[in-house]
Amino acid sequence: MIIDVKVPMLSESVSEGTLLEWKKKVGEAVARDEILIDIETDKVVLEVPSPQAGVLVEIVAQDGETVVADQVLARIDTAATAAAEAPAAAPAEATPAAATPAAAQNNAAMPAAAKLAAETGVDVNALQGSGRDGRVLKEDVQNAAAKPAAAAAPAVALPAGARPEERVPMSRLRARVAERLLASQQENAILTTFNEVNMKPIMDLRAKYKEKFEKEHGVKLGFMSFFVKAAVAALKKYPVVNASVDGKDIVYHGYFDIGIAIGSPRGLVVPILRDADQMSIADIEQAIVDYAKKAKDGKIAIEDLTGGTFSITNGGTFGSMMSTPIINPPQSAILGMHATKERAVVENGQVVVRPMMYLALSYDHRIIDGREAVLTLVAIKDALEDPARLLLDL
Repeated sequence: MIIDVKVPMLSESVSEGTLLEWKKKVGEAVARDEILIDIETDKVVLEVPSPQAGVLVEIVAQDGETVVADQVLARIDTAATAAAEAPAAAPAEATPAAATPAAAQNNAAMPAAAKLAAETGVDVNALQGSGRDGRVLKEDVQNAAAKPAAAAAPAVALPAGARPEERVPMSRLRARVAERLLASQQENAILTTFNEVNMKPIMDLRAKYKEKFEKEHGVKLGFMSFFVKAAVAALKKYPVVNASVDGKDIVYHGYFDIGIAIGSPRGLVVPILRDADQMSIADIEQAIVDYAKKAKDGKIAIEDLTGGTFSITNGGTFGSMMSTPIINPPQSAILGMHATKERAVVENGQVVVRPMMYLALSYDHRIIDGREAVLTLVAIKDALEDPARLLLDL
């Protein structure tokens, strides 16, 4: 029986996607639930499994095509076997490996990577892919081509004074992020307020308990969980910062779904810690670790990114000292963390050295006044500088 392989249902906010690379060829056997191809949307990468076991007899949509929900991608014959298809691919008719370009032999290379490899003379078979399942990405080829050995090869030699350029399309995720951030700046009245926090109390607490914490909970004790807890405590005091605008209405949320900005090979994603006020420090740390792994592996689901009432982004991971984060619509505020640096500060009339971090709170001035924004950031600062406040709900 011939059955269709279709694009799975997409979320309401996603209308289409782009096919990445078929993992099977026509004539090859497939198992039930075996992944046949990935679809890149503007939020996540979706895997398309085989609905039944059989033989892939037709590919309807090719790599790179734009597809929509329920569109037919391929057809599988559940009654056929791979052996029945063998004569069409007899070894005697196969192209000798020595005559086939290296990039074409490597099924783990993404199309853009294979194209660039052919142009630059890079052997993708010799590369360790950084993509999911070890796939060779375009960046891997670029890095290999930039090495002295590769640069010296005649295939990539450039005339003196050459000014090379390369034009590549944005990924769907990158294009969507650009669209949302531009819309955020155009539609929100964004202001940013700053403060600084002495990280010594948190650092001392972490140093004292990190080994016991990891042994007890099986996850490392980081700093983000403290910021999530401090943010939730502040949002409870100033609910409008946890609200959102819907037309001419202000929607006050009676829950705290905190978005955590995470960098991934495909771009920035902001998965949600739902009901963060009900999560323990260990729960938060484990959720962040899980999301980071899913983002790296391209496994983030649309459900992971949907919703959110407030976000936190940590530019300090990359060394940022100060920034003005952009609000993630439809939220009304976002907290920016930065690098912790030792600085001279005055305490009780004495100059002392403390590990200090600048904090930034960007907010939508349409519904949040400067008073609430400043006090929210002060509440976060106070909670971090005196962690006992989080335990005593002060």
